Amino acid sequence: MPSIKHFTAAAGTLRSRLTNTLRTRGGGEGPSRWTSPGHQDRPNGYFLNRTPLPPGQTRKWEDWELPCYVTSFLTIVILGVGLNAKPDLTLETWAHQKALERLAAKEIAASGATDE
Repeated sequence: MPSIKHFTAAAGTLRSRLTNTLRTRGGGEGPSRWTSPGHQDRPNGYFLNRTPLPPGQTRKWEDWELPCYVTSFLTIVILGVGLNAKPDLTLETWAHQKALERLAAKEIAASGATDE
């Protein structure tokens, strides 16, 4: 069984590698490629960081919102209707229909043979 010294050495090695990685990947101070000056570091507590409008004012829609909402609604309607109306082309359904046809043909043949 490994001794405590081995675990301590492994933990020290891991800690030193992680601190070096954090330093080189933006853990330190200075400019980062993911942020630019003028952006907030933390959220301000409002949904999507938008401050609420004064009472009595409504938010103005942006240019992309109406086409996006209309297209999304129509896509859902078309998929809902289209997927419910599609034909059943599964192998099981085809095999079931063929089995029913063969049973009907056997019954007709059996009833024709008994009538004669």
